[in-house]
Amino acid sequence: MGDLPVGTWILDSTEDPDIAENHKDVLKIERSGSLSFVNVPLGYTSNYTVEMTKSGLGKVSTTFTLKIFENFQNLTLSTQPDFAKEGTDRFTLQYSMLEGVVEQQMWFFNGREIKTNSHYVVEQRSLVILGPNRSDTGQYSVHLINPFSGATALKNVTVRYGPDEPTLDAQPAKLFYVVGDSVRLSCQAEGYPQPTIQWLFGVQILSNSNKGVLNLTDIQASQGGVYTCSLLNEETNERRQKNLTLTVYDRPVGNPMCSVKSVNNTDLQYHCGWMGGTPQAQLSFPALNSMSTGAGHISLNVTASDNLNGKTVECMAYHPLEQNQCNITASSPVEFLPHVTAVDRDDKIQVTIRCVSEASPQAVVSWYRGSEAVTNGTTHQISNDTTQLKIHDYKFNNSLLQNYTCTCRNPLGSQRREVLLQGPSISNFSLFPNPNRTTVTLNWEVPHTSVVTGFDIQMKGPAQNSTATRSGGSSDGYRTILKLPGSDRSVDISNLDPDLTYRFRVIPKAHLTAGEPSKVQRIGPVKGLSGPAIAGIAAGIPCSLLFLLLLVGLICFYVYWKKSKSHQPRYPVSRVPEKVKTTQLDITTRNRLTEGVKAPPDYNRFQQTPSERSVALPTFVPPPPLPTRAATTV
Repeated sequence: MGDLPVGTWILDSTEDPDIAENHKDVLKIERSGSLSFVNVPLGYTSNYTVEMTKSGLGKVSTTFTLKIFENFQNLTLSTQPDFAKEGTDRFTLQYSMLEGVVEQQMWFFNGREIKTNSHYVVEQRSLVILGPNRSDTGQYSVHLINPFSGATALKNVTVRYGPDEPTLDAQPAKLFYVVGDSVRLSCQAEGYPQPTIQWLFGVQILSNSNKGVLNLTDIQASQGGVYTCSLLNEETNERRQKNLTLTVYDRPVGNPMCSVKSVNNTDLQYHCGWMGGTPQAQLSFPALNSMSTGAGHISLNVTASDNLNGKTVECMAYHPLEQNQCNITASSPVEFLPHVTAVDRDDKIQVTIRCVSEASPQAVVSWYRGSEAVTNGTTHQISNDTTQLKIHDYKFNNSLLQNYTCTCRNPLGSQRREVLLQGPSISNFSLFPNPNRTTVTLNWEVPHTSVVTGFDIQMKGPAQNSTATRSGGSSDGYRTILKLPGSDRSVDISNLDPDLTYRFRVIPKAHLTAGEPSKVQRIGPVKGLSGPAIAGIAAGIPCSLLFLLLLVGLICFYVYWKKSKSHQPRYPVSRVPEKVKTTQLDITTRNRLTEGVKAPPDYNRFQQTPSERSVALPTFVPPPPLPTRAATTV
C-alpha cells in the first residue's frame, strides 16, 4: 500500500497470511493469493502493488490504484475574510462538506467557469481572488464530481468599496453670493455600502445623512468660508473628504467718508474710510499716491502747499459689489466774524469770545490779550478745540473791556481778527404789532463785540389790562415790565389796548451796569388820511402814469422833428422890422381869481407869434462888407 508492506503470504503454505496489525479489519489475503478489501474506509485510497518472488527465478510485480468514494453531503462555501474589500491583496472562497470525495472540482463566476490566471488562483479546496475590486461582485459557485455523485454550492459576494472621490456642487452656481441669498450644497460619491456624509463648517457639524444635501437660506457674511464634505464607509471604515469654498460678500455700511486733518500744523493727513463689508473695500487716493492702497481705510500724509489749497482730492473705493468714492477739499481759513456772548452767574460775569473760521482741516486758534499770549488760568480758559475763550470777572469795569486777538491757522494759511470788547449797547430795535394791535413783538440786535448779560424791557403808557380811560389812564415815565437774559433777542408783549398809546425801549445790561437805552418804538391809534383822500390818491396814480407816457412821447417827437429839420438847407434871409402888436390882458378874468385860488399860468405867452409879442424885436443892422469874405447875420 504505497511503499508500506501491509501483507505477505507463501503460496500453498498452511500458515495464515501475515497482515499488518492495523489493517487486519480491512485487508485479507485469500488462499488463492487474492487480496480482499472488507468495509474499506476512505483512507485506503492509494496505489497498491503486488510483488511475487521465487528464489532463483527473480521478482515480478504489478501495481493498481484503488479509489474510495462516497456521496457528497452538506456542501457549503465560505469566505476569508468575511467580506471582500476593494484594494486588499486577496480574497478566498473555500468549500466544505460533511461527506464526499472529490474527483473533480470546477469554479464559476456568474455562470462562467474560472481558470487560474493573474486574477484568480484555483487551489484544491478553494478559489483565491487576487486584488479584489468592485467588478468582482457577483455569484460564485463550486461544482464537485465523483463517480457516484455530484454537488454544487453557491455564494454571493459583494465587494465593499468607496467612498470614491466626492463631487461637490453649489446651486445656483455663482462666483460669489450676496448676504441674503440662498444656496444648496450637495455632496455625492460612489461607495458600497452607501457612505455616510457629513457637512462641516470649521469644527461645526451642519448635517449628517446619506443624501449629502445642505440648504443654506438667508446667508450672512459670517457663513462664507470653507465647507468640508466628509464621507465614511461604516463597514470598511474608509473615510474621504473634500472642501468647497463659499464666498459671501456684504456691502460696506453707508458710503465712503473722507476727511483731512493737520499734522503738527505743517502737514496734511488725508483719510478715507469705508468700514464694514466682506471683504473690506480697497481705498486709494490716486491724485496723491497711485501706489498706496488700504483695506477699509487709508491715511496719507503730504506736505502742505498752495497747490493743495482748494484742490478737491478724490478717494476711490472698490468693493466687489460696488464702486464708490468720496471727495475732500483742503482749504485755508476764511475770513470770519468773532462772536461774543456774556452771562451773569453767581454775581460773576463770564464773557465768551468764539472765533471759528471755516477751514479744512479745522483751524487751530491762538489767543492774545493785547500783545501777550493768553493761557489757561483762573481768569482765562481756552476750550479744548481752541475756538472759545472764556473770561471770568467779578464785576464789569474797564479792565474787562480789553482788546483780544484770535488767529485761526491750519497748514494752508491763517486769518487774524481783533475783538475790542465794548459795554452793553443795542444796535437795532424794531416793533411789529399783530393785526388787532393787542400784542406787539419787540426785536433788537446787539453789536457782536458788546458785553451784555441781560435786558430790561421798559414801557411807557397805561398798564396792561388797565381799566383806565383814554383821557386819564396813562402814566408818565418808563417802567421795567420784563427782565430777560442776554441770549434773548425778541419778546412778545400782550394784553395791549389798541385804542391807547404805548412806548417801548430796551435797556442792555452787563451785570449791574446799564448801557444806553435803545431808541423808542411807539404803538397807538392810527391817525392818517380820510377814505375819500385815499381814494383820490389811488385814482390819481394811473392818471399820473398816463401823463408821463404822453410827455415822453412828445419829447421823442420833438427830438425827431429837430433832427429832420437840421438836415434841410437853410439860407440867410433879411427880416424887415414888423409892426409890434400889443395885447391887453384880460383884467376881468384875472380879477375873478379870488379866495386864495391861484390862477393857472398863462401858457399862451410862451407860444405867441412874432406879430403877437408885446415887445418889438431888435432892428437888424448889416455889418460893413469885408474885402475877402462876407457873412450874413440873422
